[in-house]
Amino acid sequence: MSNLVAFNKAGLPALAAIATAIKTVASPASSAGSVILKMDKTGHWVFGADQTEVEADSKWAVNPFSFVHGWIAWGDGVVLGEKMVALTDPLPEMDGAPPNSARGWEKQVGFSLKCLTGEDKGLEARYTATSVGGKRGFEALASAFANQVSQDESKPVPVVLLKKEHYQHKSYGRIYTPVFEIVEFVSMDGPVEEEEEAPAPTRRRRAG
Repeated sequence: MSNLVAFNKAGLPALAAIATAIKTVASPASSAGSVILKMDKTGHWVFGADQTEVEADSKWAVNPFSFVHGWIAWGDGVVLGEKMVALTDPLPEMDGAPPNSARGWEKQVGFSLKCLTGEDKGLEARYTATSVGGKRGFEALASAFANQVSQDESKPVPVVLLKKEHYQHKSYGRIYTPVFEIVEFVSMDGPVEEEEEAPAPTRRRRAG
């Protein structure tokens, strides 16, 4: 068994409580990771300051204790303010947006995850989203997690592939949106170790 998904559970609410909160927040209508994971405007999943491309078909375990929601305010490419709380807590009350914020306070959701396979194995990352597409991907994942915990609390960890969809915007052209494709649910002890694959060619960095 692997300890790759042995996330820290100290002081965190029970899985059942998390599932209940998720069903409320993600109905139709944490701890931060070491790097930021995001999908760029060209539909590529990248992480870190160097915008390293995620290895194709790598598997990632989502920390079931890391679902958060809250608010963020952006300036000119700079975060001016951010307040995130566990999904089991109410959205925090916020005062007026920071001066020079581009769009005021925006609702943000997120979670942490860890790579299980390939050359990024063991890498911890944080994903957050304010866009409609990003929040939809979050809600689909969170709802699937809540349903899983309701049926089998012994395997609460979603293992996902980082995928994408797209639609055509009349003004901005092709818009890519994130998809977290669940391949299985595993216990907090992790999945059975997979055989190591041959090293992949060095990946190129993407421009920020």
